[in-house]
Amino acid sequence: MNSVIKKFSELSTEEIYNVLKLRSEVFVVEQNCVYQDIDEKDQKAIHLFIEKNGEIIAYTRIFKKGDYYEENPSIGRVVVCKKERGKNLGKEIMKKSIRYVKENMDAKKIELSAQKYLDKFYKELQFYPEGEDYLEDGIPHQRMFYDLIRNN
Repeated sequence: MNSVIKKFSELSTEEIYNVLKLRSEVFVVEQNCVYQDIDEKDQKAIHLFIEKNGEIIAYTRIFKKGDYYEENPSIGRVVVCKKERGKNLGKEIMKKSIRYVKENMDAKKIELSAQKYLDKFYKELQFYPEGEDYLEDGIPHQRMFYDLIRNN
């Protein structure tokens, strides 16, 4: 397995295709959620993914402060392909994403919009919820934060 971190402009056509394919397979088809995944934000993001035999099997996108949330950097589109789940790849890619923010962005917190059913997953990574739950694309979500100072 190979970890890759790239800006949008550095992604190959094949990598972009494979990222969008994975996100579509999980967020649109598997979760039965019709929404606009291509949201004009990928160009601002750092793309972190894990490849295995040339296939992208886990992925996140990372935003600096002001590119997604006004006050904090953000991690989003966290996804692991179905056949690779249960191998801690979700935690692995989140830890790599948190490390990237710690090492490359001047911030005190990371902010994300988490699907509510993944509450335990994010809490095990030291994220904590804040505010009211809400619906996003018909799926219950919650705002969560990671304290970069306390968890240093």
